[in-house]
Amino acid sequence: MPLAANHRDDATSDEIKSRFKPKDVLYVIFFSHLLSQLFINNEWHESCSGRKIPVYNPATGKLLSEVEEADPVKVESARVALQLGSPWRSMVASNRGQLLTKLADLVERDWLLLATLEGLDSGKVFLMAYFVDLMATIKTLRYYCGWAHKIHGKTTPVGECYINMLIPHNVCVPFGLQWNFPVMMFAWKIAPALCLVALCFCVQAGFPPGGVNVVPGYGQTAGCAISHHMDIDKIAFTGSTAVSICWETYPESNLKRVTLELGRKNPNIVFADCDLEQAHSGLFFNQGQCCLAGSRVFVEEPIYEEFVHRSVEKARSKVLGNPLLQGVDQGPQIDQKQFDKIMDLIESEKNKRATLECEGSACGQQGLFIQPTVFSNVTDSMRIAKEEIFGPVQQIMCFRSIHEVIQRANATYYGLAAGVFTIDKALTVSSALQAGMVWGEYAIQEYAEVKAVTIEIKRKNS
Repeated sequence: MPLAANHRDDATSDEIKSRFKPKDVLYVIFFSHLLSQLFINNEWHESCSGRKIPVYNPATGKLLSEVEEADPVKVESARVALQLGSPWRSMVASNRGQLLTKLADLVERDWLLLATLEGLDSGKVFLMAYFVDLMATIKTLRYYCGWAHKIHGKTTPVGECYINMLIPHNVCVPFGLQWNFPVMMFAWKIAPALCLVALCFCVQAGFPPGGVNVVPGYGQTAGCAISHHMDIDKIAFTGSTAVSICWETYPESNLKRVTLELGRKNPNIVFADCDLEQAHSGLFFNQGQCCLAGSRVFVEEPIYEEFVHRSVEKARSKVLGNPLLQGVDQGPQIDQKQFDKIMDLIESEKNKRATLECEGSACGQQGLFIQPTVFSNVTDSMRIAKEEIFGPVQQIMCFRSIHEVIQRANATYYGLAAGVFTIDKALTVSSALQAGMVWGEYAIQEYAEVKAVTIEIKRKNS
């Protein structure tokens, strides 16, 4: 597995300077320290406890920044600020759309800066952060700009006037903004809420004081305070299935609305009539740290050997290294805990029934790099076929019939996403798979509830 030359954290190297102006590098350093405090009511705050959350560059292991850790006291401060954020809640819908447009403009203005921060913080390859994460963020914000003044209700003509109104939840908390797509996940959660006038704990972007707040913290402190608070109406959580159990039980105190995006062991079903080049290219995307990646690959028997061969070639062609350098295909895993988990799962299947086709080891003298790994002859009962890996590990399994593969694909605790590669079987298989997500207009409904209003209208004879 090739390791990129000059694997180092050197912001003045020729490779990096070719991408930035000098001021951009200074902005990156400045922002990594500035954006480390709590943001409440349009002001920067330190935590009451003095505790901080360390943030490391996974490509080097060096400390990048320390973020103030929010505690229950600061959660309450943010909640008070949210409820005083009436200028945003009472704002004309078209004006809210204009503010979302402004937010999208600001993200687009600082496109390069934000992509660089994503690379430093998450180990994401620069070009992917630039063309995938930031582009999707901008498109998401602009999409929901248009929805701000298109939230409709219904009337029922049965004598009196019955109106069904879509009313936003007052205080919404996007909790668990994922480390694999931080900026994009921020946009996914904040945009539909803001177009409905719901108030969110998220990064401030020019909105009225108190409307948007940032309170980073751990689940057992800030998270627990948020989930038990009687004045917080809605939680949107992205994270592990194990943690999600808490989000289902804690909010029982006041029947909060909860939206969950959880773990995955997504099946990718590859039929013999598919485009092989397209089918085997997705798993190693973002170091395998993608909730939509197909981590259980079912390949139809006639093309099984060819698919394995191409997957090995693809894996061995990947260049690992500093994600900000040109020519790098794959950066590091996010942190030591995730690195150790992936390596443990790889080691658990070595020299066992599964065939290790390539690599399966760490790479480099520094940083959390794992070489793209391919296992063939994997069975459904193996750990790597059942447990979420969230790393560059491909498991390839063989199937013979549609009925068989549908049963095996659905035999999992997860149901986040699935993929089908075929010319003429996609509709048949997709309708039978127990997986799926909610997008677009339907996401808005998760931040609102229907209120029925009855109005008695007196009519005069004409």
